[in-house]
Amino acid sequence: MSTVHQVVDFDYHRAFSRNIGWLTRDEQEILRNCRVAVAGLGGVGGAHVLTLARLGLGGFSISDFDDFEVHNMNRQAGAFMSTMGQAKLDVMARMAQDINPEADVQLFPQGINSDNVDDFLRGASVYVDSLDLFALPARRIVFARCRELGIPALTAAPLGMGVAFLHFSPSGMSFEEYFKLEGHDIDEQYARFIAGVSPAMLNRKYLVAPEAVNFKERRGPSTPMACDLCAGVMGTEVLKVILGRGRMRTAPWAMQFDAYRQKLSWTWRPFGNANPLQQLLLHFIRPVLQGRG
Repeated sequence: MSTVHQVVDFDYHRAFSRNIGWLTRDEQEILRNCRVAVAGLGGVGGAHVLTLARLGLGGFSISDFDDFEVHNMNRQAGAFMSTMGQAKLDVMARMAQDINPEADVQLFPQGINSDNVDDFLRGASVYVDSLDLFALPARRIVFARCRELGIPALTAAPLGMGVAFLHFSPSGMSFEEYFKLEGHDIDEQYARFIAGVSPAMLNRKYLVAPEAVNFKERRGPSTPMACDLCAGVMGTEVLKVILGRGRMRTAPWAMQFDAYRQKLSWTWRPFGNANPLQQLLLHFIRPVLQGRG
């Protein structure tokens, strides 16, 4: 039995017509003419790109220097047997343009550093952070430059079977003011980043195989549900930022939703990781990172 594939000419308005209702037609046109910058195309980054492409955004600056491997299969949007060994950057660009052939996708295959961060952020309305946990030096460069350029910077972390979300406004608390990484060794920076991203720590009670967390080997468990939840939260906040509507809580507010525990938590941490509650949390996190938890 043969399959006949219908040839369809792309029409932007028809392709994204089901967005209308939750968006006005004028708002859809705004998204069509906006650019987002997405650094990292692994667990959450690929899902972010596809969600925003289906929302109808017309411009993407995307960065990654890795290839797809078989251990990516459980969670990464571009991981298929047909894409093993291929560059994540090329695969996700192809998928985004398969959704919207009109999309302008600019590629940064060397990752993000101080030499190319301005090119990466040029024209972006929002920065979508999806760098690997261990890419803190690059993350600090991008967040600092976003603040200098007046670009909102958003991060959604997949934790357990949920999402932790932070929004850094150019006029609010900065990434460095919140996480307070300066002057600390890299292990302490990891501890501070984890504590700051997830002050509520909703996911820690159902980790059934703690030995799967190994920071010395830079690996840990993940779920596809968490990545999909991140993409939904991120896509919604990007929409709100670009269109300027809806309530937006920015750092030192942090949000975590855990689907497994069916819990939503908003935390407010004035002074960021200098907050006494965060200092207590760091006492819990440090031994875990050192393999003593």
